[in-house]
Amino acid sequence: MYKKFFKRMFDVIFSLICIIICLIPMAVIAVAIKIDSRGPVFFKQKRLGYKGKVFEIIKFRSMCVGAEHTGSGVYSGKGDARVTRIGNILRKTSLDEIPQFFNILRGDMSFIGPRPPLTYHPWPIEEYTDEQLRMFDIRPGITGWAQINGRKDVEWNHRIELNVWYVDHVSLLLDIKIAFMTAFKVFTNADNENKTETVKKHVAEKDEKESVGK
Repeated sequence: MYKKFFKRMFDVIFSLICIIICLIPMAVIAVAIKIDSRGPVFFKQKRLGYKGKVFEIIKFRSMCVGAEHTGSGVYSGKGDARVTRIGNILRKTSLDEIPQFFNILRGDMSFIGPRPPLTYHPWPIEEYTDEQLRMFDIRPGITGWAQINGRKDVEWNHRIELNVWYVDHVSLLLDIKIAFMTAFKVFTNADNENKTETVKKHVAEKDEKESVGK
């Protein structure tokens, strides 16, 4: 009952409350972004959501325009020159995620759930196994079980395993636990930097299977 009805009800109510509370802070952040660097206030990116449906996630822009196609691509580590001065602050405090309250309100996302992956990273949806596809049986979230168990330092195969575990065990108490642990990680800025290209293991495993198949 919680997973099918109350979870969505809580998302609608609390996203509306958060949007109202954050209107002035969002306006201040928007002005700061425009003053700090050239480009739009918001960054929109296609992600995989519920049942694998593609949607546009909304964030405050924290990098220079076109950053995804330069430097280290989708990975951003410590001292990344593509991150703007204001963007660095937004990332450290996770304030760049605030616009996702609108994603939650319109039904693209939930407060708690698997983080929505890119359409092409760590790999296209056609390459997910049947077991891995189960992570899409629930709306993606701003934070989730994988985020409090390593966040950006977790290899993608294991990250997806954590997401599937959450889908099988979702409950109000678990969501409350994730929310409090997320607040702690944001406050301490724990696991908030990509230290390695966490998709490498998948590629290596795929190559190994192909070699065995030959």
